[in-house]
Amino acid sequence: MRTVVPVTERAEETPSTVTLRFPFDPTAAPGQFVMVWVPGADELPMSLSYTVGRSKGITVKTMGDTSARIQAIRPGDLLGIRGPYGNRFDLAARRVLVVAGGSGAAVLAPATELARAGGTEVAVALGAVRSSELLFADRFRTAGARVEVATDDGSEGAKGYVTAVVERRLREERFDAVWTCGPEVMMRKVVDLARPRGVPVYCSLERHMKCALGMCDACAFGPYHVCVDGPVFPSERLAAVADFGRFHRDPSGRRVPF
Repeated sequence: MRTVVPVTERAEETPSTVTLRFPFDPTAAPGQFVMVWVPGADELPMSLSYTVGRSKGITVKTMGDTSARIQAIRPGDLLGIRGPYGNRFDLAARRVLVVAGGSGAAVLAPATELARAGGTEVAVALGAVRSSELLFADRFRTAGARVEVATDDGSEGAKGYVTAVVERRLREERFDAVWTCGPEVMMRKVVDLARPRGVPVYCSLERHMKCALGMCDACAFGPYHVCVDGPVFPSERLAAVADFGRFHRDPSGRRVPF
């Protein structure tokens, strides 16, 4: 059932991302998502970037017309929220490497905060195209995580892909788990780097979702539906799906390469 809520806060995080906060009572866990609706537009799945307490939040990156309309919302405007749906990150690991690419940091920030509150050691490898697009770097640091940055253009931190940071961190330190969200090609590389070291990886996947109930088949991913079997998948499940990091489906369901 959809709940209509007022937006109470709006923050421009980067040139391409905006956070909206709103009162929402249902309990939510890091990794879960909600379906977000504005009048006259489609519903979109959005991971919760704030999960604790009554004031929840989503962090929206401009990807198309509907996400642009959601970004344009101001405090006092109304949003339709349905959910939360999906599974969560397991917070049991005591030493975690978080790998966030671009807007994937929105999923991983609340997981990092809860993990740190429980005493888990967290190292963060945070990547973006350029310095201005680095998302939630200060939020990760405030939570007490060790943060290392990589930007494609070298404007902050290491120059190049964040996976180079991941490779070095895995070589130099021992981790109980890796949590990652971002471009799927990046996540596949993270899985490939961690596998020889025996470190389990948990990936938050993004697919087109329409019903969020596992009925419409829009988010089919091998034998799984991302909306109900995910969006957080352990790497051993992903290894059995040939599409992982190689193909996704467009809004019509057509299989297209990344």
